[in-house]
Amino acid sequence: MGIVPIWGFQLVVAIAIAILLRLNKALVIIAANISIPPCIPFILYGSMVCGSFWMGDHAVNLPAAQDVNMDFIEKSLTQYLFGSITLAVVGGIVSGLVAYVFMWLAARKNSTFVKGRLP
Repeated sequence: MGIVPIWGFQLVVAIAIAILLRLNKALVIIAANISIPPCIPFILYGSMVCGSFWMGDHAVNLPAAQDVNMDFIEKSLTQYLFGSITLAVVGGIVSGLVAYVFMWLAARKNSTFVKGRLP
C-alpha cells in the first residue's frame, strides 16, 4: 500500500484491508510505511519503468533531475500512475510469496523438531 498512488490515504486503506482480511494490524502499519524519503527515488523510478510497459510508444523517457518541470510531470502522470499500481501489485505478490515460503519453512522446521527428529 505504500506504493499505490493514493497519497495521504495509504495507511487508512491499509488498515481497512487489514481489518477486512483479519491481518496483523501492526505488521500492516509497518509494511505500509515503505514510502519513506530514502525509498522515494527508487519507487518513482520503478513506477516510471513499469508504466513505460503500459504506455508503449507513448512512454516518456526519464530526463535528468534538472530537466524535470511541470510539462514533464503533466506528460508522464498517466505513465507514473499505471506504473505505480503495477509496481504495488507485483511488489505485494512477491513479498507475499517470500513471506509464505519463510513461514512454510519455519513451520516445517518446527514440526520436524517437535516430532523429535533433527532437521
